[in-house]
Order: sequence, then C-alpha cells, then structure tokens
Amino acid sequence: MLETTPLTTVLGARITGLDIARGVDATTMAAVRAALDRFSVLVFPDQRIDDAAQIAFSEGFGPLERTRPGAPGAGSPVIILSNIGPAGEIAPPTDRQVLNNKANRVWHHDSSFKPVPARASLLSAREIPAAGGDTEFASQRAAFAALDPAEQEGLRGRVAIHDFGWSRSRVDAALVTEAELHQHPPVRQALVLQENPHGPALYLGAHARRIEGMDEAASRALIDRLMALATQPAFTYAHRWRPHDLVVWDNRAVLHRATPFATTTERRHMVRTCVAGTMPTLADAA
Repeated sequence: MLETTPLTTVLGARITGLDIARGVDATTMAAVRAALDRFSVLVFPDQRIDDAAQIAFSEGFGPLERTRPGAPGAGSPVIILSNIGPAGEIAPPTDRQVLNNKANRVWHHDSSFKPVPARASLLSAREIPAAGGDTEFASQRAAFAALDPAEQEGLRGRVAIHDFGWSRSRVDAALVTEAELHQHPPVRQALVLQENPHGPALYLGAHARRIEGMDEAASRALIDRLMALATQPAFTYAHRWRPHDLVVWDNRAVLHRATPFATTTERRHMVRTCVAGTMPTLADAA
C-alpha cells in the first residue's frame, strides 16, 4: 500500500510501499499521477532499478521525450548526467558533460526551450558523491499565489521568450554549438501556466530571456524579481540524495537546480527520463 508523507508545507512528498522494479499496476499509477499533481515533487527511496525499469515506470506518466543530439543518451529516452568517463575515470573539468552539469546548477525547467516542453522528469541516483550534488526544487504555484492579485492578473496571458543558446552561453560559450543553435531557436512560452488542478504556476527559469512587449532591461528586471520571489527558502525543498533514490517532479509546477560537488575527485552518475508535454504552454496564454 502506498504511504505518502509530505516533505514541506508547499511541495514534495515521500512515497513508500512501492517496488518500481517489479512493475506498477494501473490503479497505483493513477494514484501516483494524482500525487504528482498535488505535491509537484515525489521521492521514492531505495528503488534499485535499471534503465529499462525506469523507462517503463516513466511511461506510466505519458510518452517520453527523446534525448537531444549532443547529449549522452542522444536519441533514446534516457539522458546520462555524470562526470564519469567511458573508461570509468572521472572526467576533466573541460569535458562537455561536466560543463553541462555546471549549467544544471542554475534554476530551470527541463526543456522549456522546446515548443512543447516536458511535463515531468524522473531522476535516478546510481552513484552519488559523499557531499554536495543535491537537487533543489522551488514551487512555482506557491510563488504565483504569493503575488498581489492585481499583478497576478497582469501576468496572465503574457509571453516569455525562452532561448537555449542564450542561456547556455551565459554559463560557458563552449556549451552551445552552431548545430544546437539551429536546432533550438528561441520559442514563446506562457509566463503563467493554469493547467494544474491545484493552481496556476509561474513559468520562467534560466532559459527565459525576455518578456514580449517589454524592452530588454524591463524584461530582465521583471524576470529577476519574479525569480527571486519564486526561489526564496519558504518555497523550496532541497533533496539530499541517497543511493537508489528516484525523484519525480512536475516540470510545469517547479523549478529545479543541482548543487555543486567536488567534480574532480567525487563521482556522480544519475539517469534522467522526461515525460513529454501534450500541448504548447501558449494554450495558457491565449
């Protein structure tokens, strides 16, 4: 039987009583989906799963995204987030995957640079460092609810431009190639999502470059102010990983980021799957 323990007053729940490696029946999967809608982040401890089991469980939330070209696992439903090289060695700081891990330390929504961004993400801890490498989450429903009603109304229907090349180049110029710039041009996303039955959510993050109808300076001032509000400690949960944890989060309700660790001496190997979105966010900005 599933047991659900809330982690904070605004987001997150620990789910026990489930062995994902043995498969999950339709009734239980429906309860898990409902819990994700409600809590935004679900922690499943001690799930000793391989890639196939993770993919099967992930598909219970919907069709999966394929990993973008240039990333480890490209073309498959999994992406490898690791600082471990092909021969088992710790990769050097200049390794492209190590640089990608650096980009993951900025608050973001997964794949918000796609015309139809991800619905949810699932991350499995296969190997973790002794310290650091945690994942922090910030409730965007709580952030929107904290705004003055007049500002809430003013933000509804607004459009943000999400730009993959711009956000990656802010971290390191080596993080984006010409091919990636061509493949991921800037896209328009709703600034407020209203699809969740438990309330509207802000939708910004690292890829949000500017707001349509505002100049660059005014856009940045608004985005930076909303991001500061949205990531304040009262709205966040920090997950300290243990081996074999599986964490699921609603990409359209929370921001997330990884925390630093000693990448040159400590090993970290994580496997992520992403559940594809079913519609553009602009359905919420009409």
